[in-house]
Parts: sequence; structure tokens; C-alpha cells
Amino acid sequence: MNNIMVIDGHRAVVQYDPEIDMFRGEFVGLNGGADFYAPDVEGLRREGVISLRVFMEACREAGIPAVRTFSGKFQARVTAELHLRSTEAAAARGISLNQFVQHAMERELLVV
Repeated sequence: MNNIMVIDGHRAVVQYDPEIDMFRGEFVGLNGGADFYAPDVEGLRREGVISLRVFMEACREAGIPAVRTFSGKFQARVTAELHLRSTEAAAARGISLNQFVQHAMERELLVV
């Protein structure tokens, strides 16, 4: 996946920040923010390991679970037209709108 770095089994989104001329990584799926910066990929990975370790230690000390749990439910806001067209497309396929959205998300994740 583009712009995703995996460190010790945890995924971080990586972007270039032109204002500081560095790469920035931010872990996703954690119960708080854990980000890290470096001028190159090697440094970014090294800083990510440190950031993740510090975050995990802080969670352990506070008695907080470090990793977020996901229910599989979320709300999305879309235009009325997109809602209508998606509902029609789902009905035409004989599936629910939920199944239609899930299939679309799965297809998008395979492309990335």
C-alpha cells in the first residue's frame, strides 16, 4: 500500500511535509497519537520504532490499551445523489446498501 509503513506490526501513514522538508509518519489504529519525523526513509523507520515504543510504554504505565478496537460500524456523509445512486445500484445487484459499500471499499483497498 502506498504511503503505509509497517513497524512492529503497526501501520503508519507516511507523508512528505514540504514546510519542514521532512517525512512525517503517524500510526493509525492506536488509542492516541504517535507520530514521528525524519529526512529519509531509513531515519523515518528508526524514529517510528522509537515513537511506537514510547507510546506503548506510556499506555502500559497508564493502564490504557494501546490498540484501538473497531466495531465494524461507522457513518458516512455523502451527497443525496450519491446515496440515491448507490441504493439503486445495490438494489439492481440484489444486495443491501451496506454490502454494496463493503464491496466498494474492498475493491478500493485491492487497488491501493
